Amino acid sequence: MPNFSGNWKMKSSENFEELLKALGVNMMLRKIAVAAASKPAVEIRQEGESFYIKTSTTVRTTEISFRVGQEFEEQTVDGRPCKSLAKWESENKLVCEQRLLKGEGPKTGWSREMTNDGELILTMTADDVVCTRVYVRE
Repeated sequence: MPNFSGNWKMKSSENFEELLKALGVNMMLRKIAVAAASKPAVEIRQEGESFYIKTSTTVRTTEISFRVGQEFEEQTVDGRPCKSLAKWESENKLVCEQRLLKGEGPKTGWSREMTNDGELILTMTADDVVCTRVYVRE
């Protein structure tokens, strides 16, 4: 099992604005979110199957704590409450499916994968739109 613990900084990002657009975020808010999320600071603490992930930007900070295989509550990237379930898809990849608590919207989720060279790849999805962000340890 890989150790995701550490402080991470983003190296690259693809399709973040497209993801927000697929979620129905208006253009003005998308521009603010893209600018704010251009340099997120991510702190991950992992103890076995338990995770704490804090993502900080200039506009918003999110914190989630969860255990792999146990449902938990969090928010979609656009701030809607959801139930989430994280599972190991492979030895190095954690995949999470999200289900909105109320209302309708695109099918959302995320995954985090450790590469052999120590990078962390975060993917966020909204239906068939995929945002990929690559992080390196600080």
